[in-house]
Formats: sequence, structure tokens, C-alpha cells
Amino acid sequence: MPGVWFDELSVGQRFDHAIRRTVTETDNVLFTTLSHNPAQLHLDAEYMKGSEYGQVLVNSCFTLSLMVGVSVGDTTLGTAVANLGWDEVRFPKPVFIGDTLNIVTEVLELRGSKSRPDAGIVTFLHQAFNQRGELVASCKRSGLQRKKPAA
Repeated sequence: MPGVWFDELSVGQRFDHAIRRTVTETDNVLFTTLSHNPAQLHLDAEYMKGSEYGQVLVNSCFTLSLMVGVSVGDTTLGTAVANLGWDEVRFPKPVFIGDTLNIVTEVLELRGSKSRPDAGIVTFLHQAFNQRGELVASCKRSGLQRKKPAA
């Protein structure tokens, strides 16, 4: 189990996730069509040539999903009870096809669960950076995380 138990986390703890991901056209087209998003800015290269970006923008919901998904193996895999919510989701710069993203996670808050003595609530800050080191996405994510079982 690669995840971390609630009681093994500490505020300020940082995870520089080893997995990096180059976003492909297939990623963007599949995610955009699977989510029924017909926006031209994600699917129509000719239309986007006349935009301020000059190229297709990667669907921001894909970027959010990738950012959180990459973090799971190091943080919550096997220890999460439930995702409780995402707050302050931001996309300060666009992601383009061919960008390579690396993800960093920091533990912002920890508190015991009032209703579940075997778990606690953790708030993570997830950040995605492109190959130029530019912040392209961030969010705070709260989850219910299991405490380490008694031996």
C-alpha cells in the first residue's frame, strides 16, 4: 500500500511526485468528448488558429483530474475513505498539447474526524507545473483519510 496513513502526515509535508506526464492530443480529445464538452477551444484546431492562443487548449477538467490523479499513489492510495471536496481550483496559465506536467502536493491542514475515530480530515494543496516551471493549475482538496490500524 503506497498511500500514507492520516497519522503519518504532517502540516507542511511536501510530495514531489515522480510521475510526470506529457499531455497528448488523444488525452484531450477523449476526455473532452467523454465529458460531452463541445467547446471549440478544445477540439477545433482551425478555429483556435485565430484565437489569442493560436492552438487548442487542453480541457481544464482533464488538467485537474491529472493533477489529483498523479498525487494519489504517494498520498491516498489504500488509505483514503472518501474525497470530500475541491476548493480554490485555479488555472493561471493554459495547458497545450505536448506540455509535460509535474505535480507537487503539500499538506495544509489535519484534523481528527468527530464521527470516525479511525480517520481524519486532510487538506492538500495540489499544484501542476509545465516543463517551463510555470504554475498551470492548483487546488485544495479535502479528504477523509484512515489512521494507521493498531498493531
